[in-house]
Amino acid sequence: MDLSTKYMGLELKNPIIVGSSGMTSSVESVKRAEAAGAAAVVLKSIFEEEVALEYADFMKTARQFPKESQYFDYDGRKIPIEYYDYIVREENLKKYATLVAESKKAVSIPVIASINCFLQSVEWISYAQQLEAAGADALELNMFFPPTDFKKTRVDRKSIYFKATEAVTQKLAIPTALKISYYFSDLGPMIQKLSQTGIAGLVLFNRYFSPDIDIDKFTITKGFVFSTPSDLSMSLRWIAIMAGKVDCDLAASTGIHDGDAVIKQLLAGADAVQVASCLYKNGIDYLGEMIGRLQSWMADNRFNTIGDFKGKMSQKKTVDPSIYDRVQFMRYYGGKKNVVT
Repeated sequence: MDLSTKYMGLELKNPIIVGSSGMTSSVESVKRAEAAGAAAVVLKSIFEEEVALEYADFMKTARQFPKESQYFDYDGRKIPIEYYDYIVREENLKKYATLVAESKKAVSIPVIASINCFLQSVEWISYAQQLEAAGADALELNMFFPPTDFKKTRVDRKSIYFKATEAVTQKLAIPTALKISYYFSDLGPMIQKLSQTGIAGLVLFNRYFSPDIDIDKFTITKGFVFSTPSDLSMSLRWIAIMAGKVDCDLAASTGIHDGDAVIKQLLAGADAVQVASCLYKNGIDYLGEMIGRLQSWMADNRFNTIGDFKGKMSQKKTVDPSIYDRVQFMRYYGGKKNVVT
């Protein structure tokens, strides 16, 4: 039985990738993921926003220094605080590039670098080039520009994605994937248009920080850190809808908590799946159980390769494609059988 597949041109021994998380933040954790059966890893993201915040915090403190003391020691040199922004960026990038290079030496599976592009700038493109030079097999751009700037129109916000994508695909030789959200009013056409920009993959969908409110302390807290099995439905629907309608590979993410969920996403048309929350809950060795479930299911259904069934339940291959378009419950669909061609 052959579980191998391809994603972004990368050869994978199975379809399961450990997504960007704390479980891919060190060389040791990457080695554990490979040993547990991961087909590839997406390294924990380097955050452009985090670098900017670190610089802002430093400058807030530095402004309180006497004017003659507004220098800091760096590598035995006195550097004016105005250059601290550059130093912060270089140090963070150097650490991340080292993680890429050392992970590549330590494992044989593909190592995918990740940049969180929260800010509406393209300075991170230089990050991407340096991570390619460090040996990354591919790059994942975690892109989300929140629609909270009311001065920008929908067209303005969408154009940022295309400008950024065009810029990075022109600069890099390694394959690039976009990890996006479902916060688009025209999600299907947007996914399709992004797939035509020269990228190699799209990851559907990202999971974001969710605020909560402590009603006793009157504070904003973090809530809903991990995905749940019920979160599977959103990515499953859109993987199924977009399979066969895009010009790049598709990876499913969010809500994949067991082997059955992996199988469902592959049936919907995913080329690969990314997991994280289920590994936080069950440990990295849970990957073996998920892979075992995929193997036993394939054996029971007499499938020899992933290609034998991938996309079998996508919208393009169902007798009644409208099932994936429905958003309201209707008694008619309660007992209707969905037969594939």
